[in-house]
Amino acid sequence: MRSAAIGAAAVMTGQVWTPEARAAQAAQEAQSPLLGTTLSPDLDAVKRAKGPVMTVLEEFYKVGPGPSSSHTIGPMRITYDFYQRCTNLPSDQLAQATGLKVHLFGSLSATGKGHGTERAALAGLVGKEPATVDPAFLSEMITSPDKTYPVSLGGRTFQLSLSDIVYDAPKGDFPHPNTMTCRLVAGDNVLYELEYYSVGGGFIEWKGYEPPQKGQPKYPYATMKELRAHAEQNNLSIAGVIMANEIAVSGKSEKDINAFLDKIAGAMLATVKSGLSAKDDVLPGPIKLHSKAATVWKRAHEVTYESDRAIALVAACALAASEENARGHIVITAPTGGSAGVMPAIVYALVESKRRMPIEKVRQGLLAGAAIGYLCKHNATLAGAEGGCQSEIGVASAMSAAFIAEVMGASPLVTENAAESALEHHLGMTCDPVAGYVQVPCIERCAFGAVKAWTAFLIATNEIASRHRVDLDTTIKTLADTGRDMSAKYKETSEGGLAANLVLC
Repeated sequence: MRSAAIGAAAVMTGQVWTPEARAAQAAQEAQSPLLGTTLSPDLDAVKRAKGPVMTVLEEFYKVGPGPSSSHTIGPMRITYDFYQRCTNLPSDQLAQATGLKVHLFGSLSATGKGHGTERAALAGLVGKEPATVDPAFLSEMITSPDKTYPVSLGGRTFQLSLSDIVYDAPKGDFPHPNTMTCRLVAGDNVLYELEYYSVGGGFIEWKGYEPPQKGQPKYPYATMKELRAHAEQNNLSIAGVIMANEIAVSGKSEKDINAFLDKIAGAMLATVKSGLSAKDDVLPGPIKLHSKAATVWKRAHEVTYESDRAIALVAACALAASEENARGHIVITAPTGGSAGVMPAIVYALVESKRRMPIEKVRQGLLAGAAIGYLCKHNATLAGAEGGCQSEIGVASAMSAAFIAEVMGASPLVTENAAESALEHHLGMTCDPVAGYVQVPCIERCAFGAVKAWTAFLIATNEIASRHRVDLDTTIKTLADTGRDMSAKYKETSEGGLAANLVLC
């Protein structure tokens, strides 16, 4: 078996790891117990499954640097939060401080190198936020790993570096597979400490977390059956129900919500365009993977048959956004960084094509897609470290199928059927990133997820909707069950699957 640290070490040290060295490292790691995957009942993500969906758009669609929502965006949000908390500590406590330390556990420790977790964590400590950080700042940490960065607290300034981010135990009994602790220290003494959890999709919690107060949804639901009933009884689309709830729960106006959706749509289009403009570069890390979105896009236009061309163009768009994620550039969680190529490809295909779907339709699609993502988060998980890649690519594909159906004016039942089919045919998909980098098999998986979304919509819109045998709630429950049953080595630990069998020379 291969750990992410092996591949990352080759990059950071310039040394080549032989197959023998990899095998020795794997044997050493195999002596430890498997990473605990039982979630603590104290997590809000677990508690909230017992009530109605309360997630809102600004929590769900996040803009930030790749390659992972739970391993990059989440840790950056966590350390930024911890720094802000430290600024409010008593002055006499701050006067003793000599530095800040972050300890990574579980999956964050096992594959953090390949996900740039240490760079994201350090960036948060020095005041960077995911939505506004310059990816060049994060890239600088690769080329200058020993560089120090000033941090001011309580009138004092001290220097931090990547050495202050500690890869701690990858295996153990943690409240969540993505656990980390942040500490304010005075030499070897801990002045202040808080345990955090990156629970998937960029969502974060901490020990003792209390969710923010929100309004009550106009149409409360915890299942797709309840959501569709609201839509059908009130003669609304799925998007219409979600918009009404969004206003009630968030307290924002429809105008403000639409402005946010426009920003997300624009960011999705931008990440595809940026990815398509990159011509055959080599992506970061030990895999030495060449990008191919631009090549697939160019050659797709030369294909004779229009149906073949359409499939290739959608795939190229997904590759483009996913390659941007692999570069550590800005992406949008829909629902995660690892699946950030799926929905942008669908948006691009519907907007930058003969269809030229107007922004009003795109907003409706984003609302319907969010509804599916909300339900998967509420009743299963979005985290690859908890549920495998079915929770990332599978959910992204289901969201995208619902997006297409809503944009095309489908009924709530057809929208549900499309989402269900897309999710059903990702069940059991493992998360096995080679060397811990979100590249193989992740980039191509985004392309397949986008194409499957379109296939799911085409089946759903052409079948007799009432005869669709499997409902979305059943499939989401199966997603959760499968994630619980899946071996930990297939949950973003790079200990199984392709990560164990693909030898890097």
